[in-house]
Amino acid sequence: MSALIPHFVEGKRFAGASDRRGDVFDPATGRRTGEVALASAADVAVAVEAASRAARAWRDASLAKRSAVLFAFRELVHARRDRLAEVITAEHGKVLADAAGEVQRGLEVIEYACGIPSALRGAFSENVSTEVDSYTLRQPVGVVAVISPFNFPVMVPLWFVPVAVACGNAVVLKPSEKDPSAALLLAEWFAEAGLPDGVLNVVNGDKEAVDALLDHPEVRAVSFVGSTPIARYVYERGTAAGKRVQALGGAKNHMVVLPDADLDLAADAAVNAGFGSAGERCMAISALVAVEPVGDALVAKIAERMAGLRTGDGRRGCDMGPLVTAAHAERVRSYVGAGVAAGAVAVVDGRDVAPDGDPGGFWLGPTLFDHVSPEMSIYTDEIFGPVLSVLRVGSYDDALDLVNANPYGNGTAIFTNDGGAARRYQHEVEVGMVGINVPIPVPMAYHSFGGWKSSLFGDLHAHGEDGVRFFTRGKVVTSRWLDPRHGGVNLGFPTQS
Repeated sequence: MSALIPHFVEGKRFAGASDRRGDVFDPATGRRTGEVALASAADVAVAVEAASRAARAWRDASLAKRSAVLFAFRELVHARRDRLAEVITAEHGKVLADAAGEVQRGLEVIEYACGIPSALRGAFSENVSTEVDSYTLRQPVGVVAVISPFNFPVMVPLWFVPVAVACGNAVVLKPSEKDPSAALLLAEWFAEAGLPDGVLNVVNGDKEAVDALLDHPEVRAVSFVGSTPIARYVYERGTAAGKRVQALGGAKNHMVVLPDADLDLAADAAVNAGFGSAGERCMAISALVAVEPVGDALVAKIAERMAGLRTGDGRRGCDMGPLVTAAHAERVRSYVGAGVAAGAVAVVDGRDVAPDGDPGGFWLGPTLFDHVSPEMSIYTDEIFGPVLSVLRVGSYDDALDLVNANPYGNGTAIFTNDGGAARRYQHEVEVGMVGINVPIPVPMAYHSFGGWKSSLFGDLHAHGEDGVRFFTRGKVVTSRWLDPRHGGVNLGFPTQS
């Protein structure tokens, strides 16, 4: 009988009242390794009520107490990072080195949150009027929900939870039901670090749990990461219920290669950014825009590097692992077939891969298409798999127009040795995160992560200063403390005199 992965509410594991279950698989073998409890609306209500009770005391905890908990949590995650990486690989499938990198990027946000006393400092203005002072405060929102995706079961929860907790909120985390075990570990380690019961709760589930969080009146803010259609749904339903929402959606990230670029550097970057984590990254490069005459040489260099990649079980030292589920692998394979049918040139067809792993795994090898045109589905759709499409254009202006015409605006990169061209691109491109000779421009924790256009619904990005602003509300206080010598009544209108 498969082990049950439960919820975590008020400091302990919680099976919930619902008898609905979901299967959890090892993507490298295709075997079911467990089952996860799927929360009902009633189960979500239990978690939210626990968070609401805890929030009242936690918001009054000193900044020193909050940062001490974050420091202790950071030490636990750092000491157990290998264990966390193993859990990621076992349920998501990404190779161990990639899983370790995910943990490291999560740790950076924890470290940023450890500095919450500085991040929450307000401003003070003395004598805005005679003997009147003004100052600003940032106070917690209350109960917040974090809904995270399957592709980063550790990093994405850590983009939000440490900042939310450090700001004095209580959190209900709803991880992906495809790979939920890492979130459970994080919650238990937070409790071990001294976080009071109920400040962080985990409910596993599907759409029923998501809707319950979006509708619950005690949930004041929602952070979401996922596909664009679901991000739009979460944003619209959440804001209609009066909640503050940041919903990070999908992407079609372009890498523009100018004729003066170092093509070896560009080819390495295209392979790394296109096929890392089997392309299951919202910042993966899926569209390479070659400004002629570099197309032939660049495609040849990319194909040469792809020939050396080893696809297989992430615990065997392979370069790329499986896709997360059988259904998702089949979906991505169907896009490869659609690309061939549409007339794109399949330079490398990942359907032919011979994996270093169990034949029952959810395999698809790295795939490279050349001569892709903008109307093909392999370009218009977010495939979310190891499929790299090369589009050829005649000039920088053509490349810029192609990128800006795309409905997504998450990440982009330009490869060039021309500083003027790079500066012009960063100024003109309508994308939220830009890399210059850097293929995956994910900001460090003290900056904020988020895209433009259909890649983001809401006004504030993840972590950094935007994260602190999202999980707090501003308040301005105007104060007068009368001097003992002052007295008398004045019914005149107060002015700044």
